[in-house]
Amino acid sequence: MQSVRSVLLLCPWTSPCSNASPLPDLAPAMPSLGVQPLCTEQYGSHSARCYLPSPDGRLSCVGDEPGHMGWRSLKEIFMMGSWGEPEGQTSVFLPQGYPESVSQDYLPYQIWDTVQAFASSITGALATQAVLKGVGVGDQTSTVAAATVTWILKDGTGMLGRILFAWMKGSKLDCDAKQWRLFADGLNDLAIFMEILAPAFPACFTLIICTSGFFKCIVGVAGGATRAALTMHQARRDNMADVSAKDGSQETLVNLAGLLVSLLLIPLVTDRLQLTYTLYGLFTALHLYANYRAVRAVCMETLNRARLRLALRHFLCQGWVPTPAHANPREPLVDTIQACSHALLLETLLSQALPPGAVEEETLQKLQWQLCGGEGQGDQTPPVPDPVGGQRGSSRGFTAPILHPQPALFCLSAPDGEVWAALTETHQLLDRLFPRFLAGNWEHP
Repeated sequence: MQSVRSVLLLCPWTSPCSNASPLPDLAPAMPSLGVQPLCTEQYGSHSARCYLPSPDGRLSCVGDEPGHMGWRSLKEIFMMGSWGEPEGQTSVFLPQGYPESVSQDYLPYQIWDTVQAFASSITGALATQAVLKGVGVGDQTSTVAAATVTWILKDGTGMLGRILFAWMKGSKLDCDAKQWRLFADGLNDLAIFMEILAPAFPACFTLIICTSGFFKCIVGVAGGATRAALTMHQARRDNMADVSAKDGSQETLVNLAGLLVSLLLIPLVTDRLQLTYTLYGLFTALHLYANYRAVRAVCMETLNRARLRLALRHFLCQGWVPTPAHANPREPLVDTIQACSHALLLETLLSQALPPGAVEEETLQKLQWQLCGGEGQGDQTPPVPDPVGGQRGSSRGFTAPILHPQPALFCLSAPDGEVWAALTETHQLLDRLFPRFLAGNWEHP
């Protein structure tokens, strides 16, 4: 009875983060045990541990046999972990319990993130060589004091940039993590390019270096904050610390590889500006492409303004709410950081062409005509069918109005009575639509 109670106490703790189940079928696979195991515990692709009853009523854990320990392949080191841990296997570069303990987009994101980190390490080495040359390393006419002052100004400017950027944009880094991550990497490439060019302009060297340091500190804030948001998305078993630590191990390994390659490249590019610029261009192109693919691989399951706009438009046109896998590939990554206005719902409802069978089609068409079409022209005539019966300007056979939202729609600055009545009707329409939108199926019907 005591052993059964121990199993019941064990299962609630192991079930959220492991696959525990009775094992009547594992006895033939483990003939050396001689006792029927009560349950097994397995983390992801790791080997299972069996729990056996002991004579004193406790549970004893049996892992892999000692004979299995020995030399391991490179794949096992990366994917499986290390041996000899009392609590099981601990992966070297992947979170414990991979792949069940992380999101499905973890592996493709980390692959492309590794590629971009390697490319950034190479370009960073080229920039470091240029900065050291610019501050006077190897030049006997330069003084230590001048180099120190330049470096202090560079660091001080960067500190100011870090504070200002966190104050101005810190609240927007969570919801638009993908956009700001891409922005940070692009700004980092610009800062590196400025550092490479700085020695060619000795009179402006300090100004260029300070500006580059300002940009790099912005990159540090944006990159670190968005990395935290993406780590929170990837961690699925309250293992954010483990995911973050293993991401740091992966980045350290990639940077080490980049340093080794840089040791081979630096002697080749010394005093050869054309080769330096060529390598910078090649690795920067690789860096930007890998960053784009990494960000595109992320499938966020929360709604920001851009994804909400996509979901609303799809719901109005198709009548069902798209899945995260359907909406994320269509999310804009460049022009949405400041593109969404405070009137997102009104803009979405009234500033798009509606296909046949759209949700509340007649009401939306009327509101579109009042607020976006006829109201600004003084024409209150609703759209009429095309006399030819063709598809003139609209797939519904109607002459579609030209959709140019008035400033009153977004600013609400003293609208006249008819526009105000239309806005009131729009809010009533939202009250009817939004519960249906929230309760909508996330699959195609």
